[in-house]
Amino acid sequence: MSAAPLVIGLISDTHGQVRADVHRALAGVAFILHAGDVCGDEVLMELDLIAPTIAVRGNCDDPDLPRLARQIERVERGVRIHVSHGHELGAPTVDRLLAAYDADVIVYGHTHLPLIARANDRLVVNPGAAGPRRFDIVPSVARLTIGADGEVDVEVVELAH
Repeated sequence: MSAAPLVIGLISDTHGQVRADVHRALAGVAFILHAGDVCGDEVLMELDLIAPTIAVRGNCDDPDLPRLARQIERVERGVRIHVSHGHELGAPTVDRLLAAYDADVIVYGHTHLPLIARANDRLVVNPGAAGPRRFDIVPSVARLTIGADGEVDVEVVELAH
């Protein structure tokens, strides 16, 4: 019997707000990876109600917030995942991210634009911005699924706005 898929919630750029719809969009995930611009420990506490949350520091975050790491590197079912905000590369692009980080899955934020890009066997994901609506972009999060055999899939989930 094969193991059930592992589903990981991806969120970024909350900027101090957790929309009620995030609870629906990330229901049932094993844990949440936040790609920065959290803007308050209250956001992390609210996300923890959905699933355990691990977050990185974005350019708008308080550098003294203890729960925020510079980056996250972890392996799930043999899949190497890197999470950072992206601002450390200036203007993050798929090519810059792939050159800077050698993980199988690279998760970033900063641009507020949802993006899924595949390059050979690697995946670059921006879940979009889940916080206050800016730049006329629909708020979103993403769900990353890792199958029992290490296959990776991701979907962007738009939030009510």
